[in-house]
Amino acid sequence: MFTINIYVRFALIAACLLGGTLLAFIYGFWYAFPFILAGIILLAGYFLLGTVQSAAQLIQDQDYDGAEKRLDLIWKPEWLFTTNRAYYNMIKGTLATFKKDNDGASAYYAKAQAIGLGSDNETAMIELQMANMAAQKNKWQQAQLHLNKLKGLSITEPQIKEQVVQFEKAMKNRGVAKAAGRAGINPMRMNTGGKRRRPKMR
Repeated sequence: MFTINIYVRFALIAACLLGGTLLAFIYGFWYAFPFILAGIILLAGYFLLGTVQSAAQLIQDQDYDGAEKRLDLIWKPEWLFTTNRAYYNMIKGTLATFKKDNDGASAYYAKAQAIGLGSDNETAMIELQMANMAAQKNKWQQAQLHLNKLKGLSITEPQIKEQVVQFEKAMKNRGVAKAAGRAGINPMRMNTGGKRRRPKMR
């Protein structure tokens, strides 16, 4: 998707609105109208779209500081289009996760989910992050709830699918280890397959 660099956008907004106003005084409104209209359209785009797309690109490039600074250029996040507002909160949650601020991340992810995301892939990304955070806090029932939601989504992104499979395996392995611990068996010494060793002959 074509995007205008935010600083270029700011420069164009200023040029169009100030230049248009000057033309209106000198030559009349209709000479200035195209410039004023272009400035208004660019300004409306800034308020409604924000810098979400460019921040997402910086996240992909692992420039987390740059992404945070880019999001800070959004004056009123609540004025963004619904989809962009959801992605804004999703990216804020990702940045909070990077800073190991799990409580802040959970709050932003919850906001993104409440607003609604564009596809099941994005929803799965949030559910997976929240499942991991729950597991880190040993909140296994909560982690399982997120895993159940993941299973009900139509995920098309191979990388996300693989991450869900790996998380499900981790949850199952935890269940095996927990059951072994209750039975007094050290799960690290359980025989998982292969031939049994013969006892030494005396």
